[in-house]
Amino acid sequence: MKSTRRAFLGLAAGGAALAAGAPARAEQVRTSAKIVILGAGAAGTALANRLVRRLDGARITIVDGRKEHFYQPGWSLVAAGLKPPGYTISQTTDWLPEGVTLKADWAAGIDPDAKKVALQGGETLDYDFLVVATGLVLDYGAIEGFDMDLIGQNGVGSLYAGPDYAARTWKAASKFAEEGGRGLFTRPGTEMKCAGAPIKHTFLIDDIARRRGGRGKADITYFAHSKALFGVPIVSERIRMVMENRGINYEYSHVLQAIDPGAKKVTFATPDGDYDLDYDYVHVIPPQRAPAVVRESGLSWADKWQDQGWVEVDKYTLRHNRYPEVYAVGDVAGVPKGKTAASVKWQVPVVEDGVVSQIADRTPTETYNGYTSCPLITRVGRAMLIEFDYDNNLVPSFPGVIAPLEELWISWLMKEVALKATYNAMLRGKA
Repeated sequence: MKSTRRAFLGLAAGGAALAAGAPARAEQVRTSAKIVILGAGAAGTALANRLVRRLDGARITIVDGRKEHFYQPGWSLVAAGLKPPGYTISQTTDWLPEGVTLKADWAAGIDPDAKKVALQGGETLDYDFLVVATGLVLDYGAIEGFDMDLIGQNGVGSLYAGPDYAARTWKAASKFAEEGGRGLFTRPGTEMKCAGAPIKHTFLIDDIARRRGGRGKADITYFAHSKALFGVPIVSERIRMVMENRGINYEYSHVLQAIDPGAKKVTFATPDGDYDLDYDYVHVIPPQRAPAVVRESGLSWADKWQDQGWVEVDKYTLRHNRYPEVYAVGDVAGVPKGKTAASVKWQVPVVEDGVVSQIADRTPTETYNGYTSCPLITRVGRAMLIEFDYDNNLVPSFPGVIAPLEELWISWLMKEVALKATYNAMLRGKA
């Protein structure tokens, strides 16, 4: 235990140094290129901070109408009563560097042939390079009978909707942990950000119910959308083992279709047809798609994810397959893996290198291998640090220190303590 604690302290010290220190100074390229970044979330902000240091004279504009910046990895902690909502909230302008122009507006249209972006306020932006970093949208409307006002009421939770909704989710989940009943934990049939989040919530509420003495009165079931609990086979099997050890039920190929909050009943679509199930607590994660402005732009894949609209990019370079001056980064990128904040950390340098290399007329050298990380919380104080690539290989960052499939205290602290410092450093372009 002492050696494990020393190892974590060493990792934490390294993370603090990373957050405080400056990155190695890269060669600056002189240019007058107009670069438009759509979205000031983790991906767009991190990229803006890196590009402003790499490009001398570039006109970099970032477009986002939201004043608040959300640390979304913290919402699973808020929804378990472990952090307050304010822990995840800062201001968009807190993170943007000098030399970048913020348009506090939303994109209304993208014309990749004319290289123009129209804003809702009526302004039109020309670009030489466009980076789509809009994130995704939560399609709650696809679930019949669902309304955002339901969250936190009568046993309905949905931590994905935002920090205040995560807090409301805890209100409903806490009541279930105390009183028991039937708890249903779902995920959508679409691609989604942080596919481990619904599993974390299941594990946390199970653990909190045990600590409060209500677990014996609770029946908990996790509903997977496919024939696996997780997209990486070895991780899926490990999760299955943990669930069985904890007495958590699981069902495959179940996708939530509708909710009747008055009757406290939901409808699932399954290969054998639809069926209804009563609940005392249900955690709802809706289908997730690219924003409408992206889906209608002509930048999306035509032969896959047709109902979701992810941007058609090369999975290694994140450069558009048909429009060479367009890139996508973060949740909206149409790649097989990578809808996590940790993925953004590895994607942003690839897009930076791609844009700078095009401007400098040289061959880019950085590629993205699909790295995705999920600090999979299994109980308060324990987690598995799951890291993998496009080929479902486990790619641990700390081999010999953190065993990826073990429930460890150190992995919990990486999520609960160290991750936010690394995230903030990433926003500054320093990680």
